[in-house]
Amino acid sequence: MGEYTKWVACWGNATSIRENTECMYAKDITLHYPIQMCFSGNKLRFHFSNITGTESVTFKACFMQFALEGKQRQLQHPILLNGKEDITIEAGKQVVSDPVCCDIQRDEYIIVQLYLPDYTQMNAGVLITGPLSMGQYSYGNHLFEKEVDIRLIRHMNWFYFLNTIDIYTEENNRAFICYGDSITAQDWPDDLTLRLQKEGITNVSVIRRAISGTRILREYDCITYAAYGRKGERRFALEMDVAGAEAVLIQHGINDMIHPVGTDVNIFRPMSDLPTAEELEKGFEEIYINHARKLGYRVYGGTLLPIEGWRTYAPFREDLRNAFNDWLRTTPLLDGCVDFDKAVCDPEHPSRFKDIYDSGDHLHPSEKGYEKMAETVDLSFM
Repeated sequence: MGEYTKWVACWGNATSIRENTECMYAKDITLHYPIQMCFSGNKLRFHFSNITGTESVTFKACFMQFALEGKQRQLQHPILLNGKEDITIEAGKQVVSDPVCCDIQRDEYIIVQLYLPDYTQMNAGVLITGPLSMGQYSYGNHLFEKEVDIRLIRHMNWFYFLNTIDIYTEENNRAFICYGDSITAQDWPDDLTLRLQKEGITNVSVIRRAISGTRILREYDCITYAAYGRKGERRFALEMDVAGAEAVLIQHGINDMIHPVGTDVNIFRPMSDLPTAEELEKGFEEIYINHARKLGYRVYGGTLLPIEGWRTYAPFREDLRNAFNDWLRTTPLLDGCVDFDKAVCDPEHPSRFKDIYDSGDHLHPSEKGYEKMAETVDLSFM
């Protein structure tokens, strides 16, 4: 085991706006987040976000517990902010906990638990899926129980408030950021983590910054589509603040192409929102590449996946997708390109998914499709 010398993000997601419903508050609830550690270290710090909230949020108490084979162990560590158990995050703000000092081993599981005693606006969260991404909740205060009764706990894919975990670890460890929309909010970053484990690559974490529905150049200003989140200009700089990161892979832009349908069909989706390929390329360069370069990151692009069969598919959208993908494949502004499109398309009909890689909606991949995406990433990029 080497010397521990620096902070590196070992787990992370974006924070967005929860889908608006008539029920937006929770009370007397414990959130449980089991997370596998990808590095060894001797300190953890926890980033909590209420960046999209309009009211302050208070955790009465917050703990991390070690877990073994999914069962909670008794060893428990309080997560404090400025030495206090109560953690309050003001609307529109983020906080970073005091360091939690404890020995952590790679592949060990921890469970982060947050208890919300009073009515709390559940607006700051993100919907994430994948084999390593599953939260839980239970009503009541279950912080001090060794194991919560299975009848009192329910699984969920919403990650509220918990945004990133950093570990104080060895110098050669680093973070790799996957940035995007619903494609990246689903399984393939988890599949990439599993691939790294399988191939014995133990010095890279995969940090997911993905929000379903987001676009590079536009955002919605209505509650109907508020959960689609902020446009790239308002997301990217915030989400690139990742300890120990050296590279980012950006797979983003399909929603800019498929959302506009005309106000006669949907008042919130005018055709004037449809960009040209040149506008997308300029946005990708100015918003993403230039900022990532300022941070010293290597920058990689990921081509956009097939969309024929999706409900708003049209030949002009296909032309736009192809033009943008060609730019991603050839621009010298990037350090490289992951050709996800070529990997999952039907070679006989490249505007469509290969059947085995299609989830059925002709926009999102199947589980096999996400596994194929993870297999397609050149590990030298990481």
